[in-house]
Amino acid sequence: MRKLILVSLTTIVLCCAAAGQQAQPQPQPLTFYYDYTVFPGKEEDLMNLVKTVGAPVRDKLMADGVILAWGVETPVLRYPGGTTHLIWFSVANWDGVEKVLNGMEAQLAKLAAEEAKAAEAARRNKQKPAMTTAERSREVFDMSKTRDWLTRDLVSNYGAPPAAGVLPFARYNFVKVKPGKGPDYRRAWEKYNKPVFDKLIADGVVLAYGLAAEEVKTDGEFTHFIWVATANMAAADKIGPAFAADRARRSEEERTAITDLFLSLIEPDKSRSIVTRSRIFRLPAQK
Repeated sequence: MRKLILVSLTTIVLCCAAAGQQAQPQPQPLTFYYDYTVFPGKEEDLMNLVKTVGAPVRDKLMADGVILAWGVETPVLRYPGGTTHLIWFSVANWDGVEKVLNGMEAQLAKLAAEEAKAAEAARRNKQKPAMTTAERSREVFDMSKTRDWLTRDLVSNYGAPPAAGVLPFARYNFVKVKPGKGPDYRRAWEKYNKPVFDKLIADGVVLAYGLAAEEVKTDGEFTHFIWVATANMAAADKIGPAFAADRARRSEEERTAITDLFLSLIEPDKSRSIVTRSRIFRLPAQK
């Protein structure tokens, strides 16, 4: 289950990054996730690392139009051995991924050079050198459990950007589609589920949603996942009833057919869900 935290997308992932563009064909953005396990008591130290090391790079690239959104999330439900924090960024394409990775490498190299100079000065003054960024990182999270993911939205929609200061919640529903049934699953999902989510977007209940998959396949526990972002849990309470109402207006025969269709396309015992809460959530400044 730790592996499934990936979307972690957030992943709110693009919560409204494409707001105001609904009339245009929706892009299929990529989201890169860093899946971390932070040692107990080191949560604040991780947030300090994020704010001083990664945030300047991601904020600069967002201002340059490379990053569409980025954030930090934590799972609402914890469990032994589970991921504790997710750091993610969303970009339009692979070129964006490369620019972010190069930016982080340059930032770490710059910090290492500055820290080496500071350490040499401290030794000359017979003082103890300050901890380096690399040393701080090793104290904060278990590097042996770090996991990276790259996902792509296949279908998505976005409402108005959330109010300033809102830290969204996201629910991720993971499914394993049977071999060769991916196109059938997507068609069924778009026919029966997408209209319900689009109505929730129009009503202002849901901030954003997507049907996504790993861009680079690394795991066999799932093939697709649905992410839904809301401003709060009260809004999430309205999603289930909306689907129940949609199914209730159909005939019993149609409801049975829909259920049978989805069950024929997936492995139900592999389905899982997680809920995350944003701790940092950044979108480009509104123009």
